[in-house]
Amino acid sequence: MEIDAEEKLGNCLSSFVDNGSTESHRYYLARRTLLEMLRDRGYAVPNSEIEVSLQEFRDRHGQTPDVDTLRISALHRDDPSLKTLVLFCAPNVVKVNVIRAIVAEIISRDKLSRLILVVQNKITSQALKAVDLISCKVEIFQILNLLVNITKHELKPKHQLLTDEEKESLLQKYSIEEKQLPRILQTDAIARYYGLEKGQVVKVTYNGELTQLHSTYRCVW
Repeated sequence: MEIDAEEKLGNCLSSFVDNGSTESHRYYLARRTLLEMLRDRGYAVPNSEIEVSLQEFRDRHGQTPDVDTLRISALHRDDPSLKTLVLFCAPNVVKVNVIRAIVAEIISRDKLSRLILVVQNKITSQALKAVDLISCKVEIFQILNLLVNITKHELKPKHQLLTDEEKESLLQKYSIEEKQLPRILQTDAIARYYGLEKGQVVKVTYNGELTQLHSTYRCVW
């Protein structure tokens, strides 16, 4: 039996249709970006975790994932005493009781250097005040900002964090002070991706048809 061209086209297009839930797809994309983010920050993240397919993710977590099962814990490759924990908050507004529960159940038990909270709604002012009282560094990301890894965009230059020694060597080489370097704000999307702190310096390498290959340096403010 022959299949006409229209039916062939229909079968071909159907292979691109996602029959799963939007919710599971969103969690999958955000979690993958977070795993890549941690790896790019120097944390030990297995490639097998990053390369999990959408179907494998759904087989593991279902179409309506429980946010508690999505948490990520990672140790830094060069300094295992540095531990980062990633927690997904439920889709509701994040209130102060949510933050207090995190502190009581997790922060008090685990010695963390950094906590990343992924929220899907607004976070109240009282909750933000509670966050400020947490002993470790806390970063808050909206899930919608994690659906795409911005560092993978072909127009984004490569950013490389300098060590303290490399920073001092750079300043001495050009006989300049830190404040004379071009700036990148700590709130910049790239700075947030890499978890950059004020005073750190990044090497930015451009390689485009118009810009050609060249590098510049920026200090985080």
